[in-house]
Amino acid sequence: MQFSDLDSDTEDTVHTPQERAAAASRSTWVSVGVNLVLSTIQIVVGVLAKSQGLIADGIHSLSDLVADFVVLFASHHAKKDADEGHPYGHHRFETAASLVLGLLLLAVGVGMVWSAVVKLENPQTVPQVHRVALWVAGAALVGKELLFRYMLAVAKRVKSSMLVANAWHARSDAASSLVVGIGIAGNLAGYPILDPIAALIVGFMVGKMGWEFGWDALHDLMDRSVDEQEVQAIRQTLLGTPGVSGVHDVRTRKMGDMIVVDAHLEVDAALTVEAGHDIAVQARQRVLKRHRVLNLMTHVDPWRRPDRDHAAPLVRGSAVAP
Repeated sequence: MQFSDLDSDTEDTVHTPQERAAAASRSTWVSVGVNLVLSTIQIVVGVLAKSQGLIADGIHSLSDLVADFVVLFASHHAKKDADEGHPYGHHRFETAASLVLGLLLLAVGVGMVWSAVVKLENPQTVPQVHRVALWVAGAALVGKELLFRYMLAVAKRVKSSMLVANAWHARSDAASSLVVGIGIAGNLAGYPILDPIAALIVGFMVGKMGWEFGWDALHDLMDRSVDEQEVQAIRQTLLGTPGVSGVHDVRTRKMGDMIVVDAHLEVDAALTVEAGHDIAVQARQRVLKRHRVLNLMTHVDPWRRPDRDHAAPLVRGSAVAP
């Protein structure tokens, strides 16, 4: 999955919501400009040159405009501070935007597949395209690949899965332009059927990517935990806090690109409540500083004393009293 482009390094990589929103706005407006020009040229030339593949690619580019405005809307709301109705902030606007992007890609892909299948059922109706369509497909391929690399670099810098989704949306456009270019070349070489076949392949590519983005975002909205490597990194930070003798029941859930964590800290049972509280506060501050954690809720347990919050482990061979 492309979200692995966000590396797991958690040292000094925290960006404020304002910085992330500014980066999203800049890169998205660049995408708006590029896609507006490309989609207009592709659709107009596709109609005049009688290329279904180029028209499909242009519609795909046009869908990027809608996706870009979804990103702008989400980034605007995600940067809002926490309030009474949203005590953890509005970070999940980004996740919701990723879900919308996925559904958009899926819908566009299904529509492209349907249109191509209709053409393939009547191959005699497929016309020969004009040579200019090939030049436009090549120019679109170069433009979209450059846009993808720019947007992915921005997404990795600010660690935004929403921007990664939008960057790979641009890459899906580049891949589709490549396939369309091959289909147009085949059509010009005397195999007209290759143009709608190219449109069909592009439709499957777009639909598959949309399903993956949508499914991933849906799981994040259902409080999916982060990967085990990041959980272990948080656990080690907690264990490295002076006074913490053990850590258990570390639970995480994603809040946009941030993380909400619950953890039980084991401290010396002989300490006062105030001393245990101070240790928990220090542990929380260390985690918030070193990891992309939005909030850490701690529960202090006595070390080497019975923990009445959890059932004692069964001893092998012991009998349970009736």
